[in-house]
Amino acid sequence: MSTETPAANAQQVLQEAARRRTFAVISHPDAGKSTLTEALALHAHAIQSAGAVHGKGGRKGVTSDWMELERDRGISVTSAALQFGHRDHVMNLVDTPGHADFSEDTYRVLSAVDCAIMLVDAAKGLEEQTRKLFSVCRHRGVPVITFINKWDRRGREALELLDDIQNILEITPVPQVWPVGAAGNLRGLVEAANTEQMLRYTRVPGGTHAAEEELLDFGRAAAEEGETWETALEELELALDSGPGWDPQAFREGKITPVFFGSALTNIGVRLLLDAVVDLAPSPGARELVNGGAREVTDEFSGVVFKIQANMDPAHRDRIAFIRVCSGVFERGMNVTRAASGRSLATKYAHTVFGAERTVADICYPGDVVGLINATALRVGDTLYVGKKAEFPPLPAFAPEHFAVARPKDISRSKQFRKGISQLDEEGVVQVLVSDRRGDQAPVLAAVGPMQFDVVLHRMEHEFSSPIALDHLPYSLARVTDAEGAATLDRSRLVTGEALTRRSDGALLALFADKWQLNSFVRGNPDVYLETLIATAD
Repeated sequence: MSTETPAANAQQVLQEAARRRTFAVISHPDAGKSTLTEALALHAHAIQSAGAVHGKGGRKGVTSDWMELERDRGISVTSAALQFGHRDHVMNLVDTPGHADFSEDTYRVLSAVDCAIMLVDAAKGLEEQTRKLFSVCRHRGVPVITFINKWDRRGREALELLDDIQNILEITPVPQVWPVGAAGNLRGLVEAANTEQMLRYTRVPGGTHAAEEELLDFGRAAAEEGETWETALEELELALDSGPGWDPQAFREGKITPVFFGSALTNIGVRLLLDAVVDLAPSPGARELVNGGAREVTDEFSGVVFKIQANMDPAHRDRIAFIRVCSGVFERGMNVTRAASGRSLATKYAHTVFGAERTVADICYPGDVVGLINATALRVGDTLYVGKKAEFPPLPAFAPEHFAVARPKDISRSKQFRKGISQLDEEGVVQVLVSDRRGDQAPVLAAVGPMQFDVVLHRMEHEFSSPIALDHLPYSLARVTDAEGAATLDRSRLVTGEALTRRSDGALLALFADKWQLNSFVRGNPDVYLETLIATAD
């Protein structure tokens, strides 16, 4: 069967794909990521008023942070998909966890987007998690737009921040918008493409609505802002002259990053950023297949599962598999094939998702994110397709650094315990490791960060009605090994370690207490197979 879409439909798919922008926001914790997510949706008129991540002072919580634990702690620990329109384009914003403990979830999200907004705190600059996530974008070939946030507060100098981006990330910053006034004294913004005018903003109390914009011509800006205006133009000229200038191809290749300034909390500069996503970010394109070649956007439907989330609607206790449409047209009710099993799957219950709100998805195009309700056979990384088989490369797992044995507090809840652990494993909340010695009632949970365990404890008690106890293990490193390596490690009496099977894919993981124990094992067994996982701490 041909994977080509009929010519008339192919043209429509191309047109619709060209209107799509699928992107994520990446940042260090507390840089303002959830606030920016709300501000972008606000400026696109997708919501009536913006919330704050903590929901303080009666201000509502952000739309994307729907989980109770997130609202309680004021952090984002899950990924949510927000779809809204802007300038006749369909914006698919895939929200990501801001906390470093949930890097693995963010990595998966970055496999489903075509562009990322890198959020930088004006005072703190390039923090550790920002650098780490930028490297993931580079690894996956995702172009990056930079937004330097919190310019309404005291911070570092703009040129100094650009130097950091150049020297630390080894990518050339190209300003598209420049601040008039130092950090903490934001007078307005000037666009690099038009230095004959200045945008002045009148803030709305609490930032619940878009700040009012006023356009000042050159003469008025010079008269009212004086030296501050002149300094801004001089700095902008210096920044532009020191770089190669704007080049769309270099941006898509990850050689340059367009830079914007503003304040997400007070909605200053957010419209310019949103316009930039439309004007600069790439639309969906061909996607490489695991065995070579690529699936073109005009081929028949294909998609990849990048996120599974249970109990988004507590009233229904359901499970949603989030799928990035990669090619063709998705139509609700169509039968698709799961590449891993070759089995057919019905798609009757399909939704687009805006935070916790859902809308039935009758038809979706490349770049869209669709949620399949209660598609229990699906796992993170699965490829779905129609027609000629398509299988995209699997999503890699991060190297876990924290390990704990999970046991039900109430043995009579064993069924709920097994179901809950299995569900959290499928969602990728934690990696579940098993062994014959420990048995099903004592799986080892492996996490990138310790807060993942807090999520597991909370959800096992409140969603699966099976409170659990965690006994932490003295391991901090994991390596992929084979049966011979596992047997050698288990026989070792000189090394603190253990070999367990990752339940999701059957991979054998060798666990070690620390790098000294690992090095000792390698010296004593130089021929044993040990493969480093992605994002290993050492």
